Amino acid sequence: MHKTKFQPSESFIIGIILAVSGGFWDAYTYILRGQVFANAETGNVVLLGINIAEGNFRQALSYLIPILAFACGVIITGFIRNRFKQISAFHWRNIVITIEIVIIFSVGFIPQSLNHLVNVLVSFVCAMQVATFKKVWGCACSTTMCTGNLRSGTEQLFAYFTTKSSESLRKSFVYFSVILFFISGAMIGALCSSALGIRSIWITCAILFLAYPTMRKNLLHRLKFKIKYNFIRLTRRTSE
Repeated sequence: MHKTKFQPSESFIIGIILAVSGGFWDAYTYILRGQVFANAETGNVVLLGINIAEGNFRQALSYLIPILAFACGVIITGFIRNRFKQISAFHWRNIVITIEIVIIFSVGFIPQSLNHLVNVLVSFVCAMQVATFKKVWGCACSTTMCTGNLRSGTEQLFAYFTTKSSESLRKSFVYFSVILFFISGAMIGALCSSALGIRSIWITCAILFLAYPTMRKNLLHRLKFKIKYNFIRLTRRTSE
């Protein structure tokens, strides 16, 4: 049976880091940035349709912009992946994490009079995260929203009770763990937003920095493998 190659970007630790950040952002934008959940676009799509139906085209535009920002985040992530995935000096996902940190850090300077801009930027960042980190421990998973995770986790839990499959139990554990850490991030975000104000989002910059060591470990592993592979090839040529 073919064994799937492990990707450090799919590690449980990375999933926790991203889920906590995602939950924090949702709480932050809701409490401090106009009671908006900027992580997922379902609400914006619904409100876009309602305002178009009511003839409020100017208001509809305010909901269309974050939707387009989300789409742009996905497109730019695809460009980064295609442009840098073959470079062995660093992992292309590090670029995405760096962009996230820079944008989120800049959000802390934007006044509440420009909440629409903040929500657009957070939507953009969430799109990049969703498009970049698609799995946690081998499970297709989202770290910026919970609906799909709740469905998948419940399905896997049901499968475990009906088949007693340890793999189904493992997957359900992954999905519900991501949800739990998302909730934990929302709790931290709520407390910090109330206590520290708009600059509280900088806390997630520190959280995202924790993703670098895991990605760096992957880089060191690949470099060691490459050196070992080249050494073996050189040894074989010499012996021939």
